[in-house]
Amino acid sequence: MGLKEDFEEHAVKVKKLTTSPSNEDLLILYGLYKQATVGPVDTSRPGMFSMKERAKWDAWKAVEAKTTDEAMSDYITKVKQLLEAEAASAST
Repeated sequence: MGLKEDFEEHAVKVKKLTTSPSNEDLLILYGLYKQATVGPVDTSRPGMFSMKERAKWDAWKAVEAKTTDEAMSDYITKVKQLLEAEAASAST
């Protein structure tokens, strides 16, 4: 399986988590996903009254130096960590 297919598979798997990831993890995933699918930030930073959109923009901006492949690989790793953490907490 190629990296792109693996990335797309993990983008589906993350939606199947039974517990919602923390806001921090969600922002990491968002930034990596946008970097992998769109590339570097192509919009201006939202205003201070749009806190959620601003946080998402900042998360994307934080990973803009990564290549598409690096962002896909890091996204896959993060999803695997979340799935493993959920499995570990379910078995206790």
